[in-house]
This record gives sequence, C-alpha cells and structure tokens, in this order.
Amino acid sequence: MIGKTRIFRIGTEYASYADIGRAAGTIIKEGGTVAFPTETVYGLGADALNPDAVGKIFEAKARPPDNPLIVHISSTEQLHDLVEDIPARAFDLMDAFWPGPLTMIFKRKEVVPEIITAGLDTVAVRMPDNPIALLLIEEAGTPIAAPSANRSGMPSPTTTQHVISDLDGRIDAVIDGGAVKIGVESTVVDMTSETPVLLRPGGIGIDEISDVIGKVAIGYLDRLLEEGEVARSPGMRYTHYSPKTWMVLVSGNSNSVVDRISKFVSDYNRQGLRVGLLATEETAEHIIADEIFILGGRDDIALIASNLFAGIRYLDGRNVDVIIADGSMRADGIGAAVQNRLKKAADEEFANR
Repeated sequence: MIGKTRIFRIGTEYASYADIGRAAGTIIKEGGTVAFPTETVYGLGADALNPDAVGKIFEAKARPPDNPLIVHISSTEQLHDLVEDIPARAFDLMDAFWPGPLTMIFKRKEVVPEIITAGLDTVAVRMPDNPIALLLIEEAGTPIAAPSANRSGMPSPTTTQHVISDLDGRIDAVIDGGAVKIGVESTVVDMTSETPVLLRPGGIGIDEISDVIGKVAIGYLDRLLEEGEVARSPGMRYTHYSPKTWMVLVSGNSNSVVDRISKFVSDYNRQGLRVGLLATEETAEHIIADEIFILGGRDDIALIASNLFAGIRYLDGRNVDVIIADGSMRADGIGAAVQNRLKKAADEEFANR
C-alpha cells in the first residue's frame, strides 16, 4: 500500500489540464503510477523505460508477469526510439488511425525493458486519442507503459470511480477526465509477420484496417490461451473483464436469445435467485428481471461498447446472484470487440442458432 490515491480534477486544486499534466507528469518522472483517461478505457501509467516503475503497475493490479503491456507515445519520434524494422504499411496505419484506438506490435529495441514485453522480442505501441493522455506523456518526457487501470481480471474502467473502486491506495494518482469515449480497449495488430495479424479486436474494425493495408489475418481466440501458448498481446492468456458475480452469456439471433433469457430468468427466480440483465433495448423490453442495465439499441453498437463495462460493473454491485448478458447485438466493426469481451467475461455461454 502507498497511501490514499490523489485525484486530480479540474476546478479543485488544479485550474487546468496543463497544471494537472505537470503535476501528474512529475509523479511519472519520479517513478510513480498515475491512472489517466484515454479514448478507450482508463490506463494505469508508469515510465516505460524504468523497470522499477513498471513493476509497480504489476503489483498494483496483481497482474501476472507474463502478460505484456502496451506502451503509449505522443509522437512518432518516440516510436523510433522504441522499435525497429517498421514496415511501410505500419506508417499507412499511423496516418489513418493515430492518434486513435490502434495498437501495433513491432520488434523492440534493447531500451525497452523485458518486464513490459514479458520477455518477448516485440513490443506493443499506440498513440492515444485523448488530450489528457497526450499531455501526460509530453509532460513526463517519456513513453508511458499502461494497461487498463483495474485489478487484474476485473472489467476495464471507463470512469474515475471505477479506478478508485479497484485501486484506491494502490496507485499514486488518477486524473479525472470523465467517462471515456469508446469504452473497449484498442485493436491490436501484429506488424512483424508478412501478413499483419489481428490479435485483439477493439475500437477499430478489421474491415477498416484492411481497407488501408489489404489482407489482415485473424489471430485471436475467444478462449484463453493454454499452457505453452505464447501471449503476444495483452488479454490473451488470463481471465479478463469478469465481474465477481456469475455471468451467463446468451448469444445468437434476437428471437432465440429473448426466449432463452426468459427461460433462464424464470428458472433462476424459481430457485430464489436474484437476476441481473445486461441487455439491448430490444431484448430488455421483453424481459422482467430484478435488475436491468440497458446497453443501447441493438444496432447502435458504438453506444453498446461505451456502456459495456459500466453495465457489468453496475450489475455486479446490485446484489444479484447471476448476471445474464444479451449477445444478440451486431458483431461487425467494434461489435467484434463487444462480442469478444462478453465471451471473455462470461462464466458460461449458450449459443442459439
């Protein structure tokens, strides 16, 4: 424990984002940890070139050491300091999507500590599309290593309140930037192979990436890696995004999902169990449950993504015995990330055809 976490907010001790950036940047320079907003989720940052500082991230999150981190930069000059053998198509992706929710994996230079890469010869890098995040990196004067700012395995944080709930007293500070914009993590693409490989679906869809660079192979699984399989990207090996409450995912076409969820709710209620429902508007209007969190309209996949982790956390705190998640939403674009996170978060999945 390091004592109570400081919260930097506009209009309190600090008058502007610039003041907050300087204060938080000083903590990073001195080897501390700062949680900060990005456009995807809140990240927990430390000086990427300081192994001892990066070690504090793993300690605060109780994160397994073989789970690599993403390094956040504010300029392409910083990228050249960290990696080598940058292919031309990577620059095409930078032009199209940086700053933004795209992480690329490159061959790392020796300056990158092994604690960040879990001993791999590659490193994951992105440039976030958030003025607070970019200012923090600039004020710190160093690239910042930052996984999501939550206890390992828990749903990712999309507000300062989520960060404090998980990490208060375990990190030095958090910058309150309000709710994030996208709500699911960045897309991860491995650029070290002849054909780029999508390792994690995220804020940018595979079709958008393919439109820029051509063929992209899919290299992620909706299951956890097994013993001996190498995690080349965060989120591949260990349980992620999961509530403490048992969670059941029902996926498939809309009509069959509604019917299956209705039956589950009835069965659980007969057992005396309280049920929380995480659902689209269209599904929720047909279901009566003890607690309901509506993600958004079935076709408004951006809204669903932005509400996903907040919804899981809300129901997890409502004293329900089971959470039933509606998996009937679109799976294209950012919808692939939503479906991936639901599958990773669920303890059981029932797929209807």
